[in-house]
Amino acid sequence: MLSIEQLIQEVLSLPSESRAFLAEKLLESLEFDIDPMVEAGWMTEAKRRRDEIRSGAVEPIPGDEALAQIRRLLEQ
Repeated sequence: MLSIEQLIQEVLSLPSESRAFLAEKLLESLEFDIDPMVEAGWMTEAKRRRDEIRSGAVEPIPGDEALAQIRRLLEQ
């Protein structure tokens, strides 16, 4: 059996697509630990944001543009 350190080394040597798939599966395996109150809060927030976009109250921007804005703010 591999130690955690050996396993990490093996995983990091995988192609990026395989690492992404593995990361997704690992995250899915933790989903049972999500607090139902936290999950409900995020669902409420997601629906509120969706409704703001649908109503035109908020204008969405592309993800790369949003990340660029965040990077500029962090550099200040």
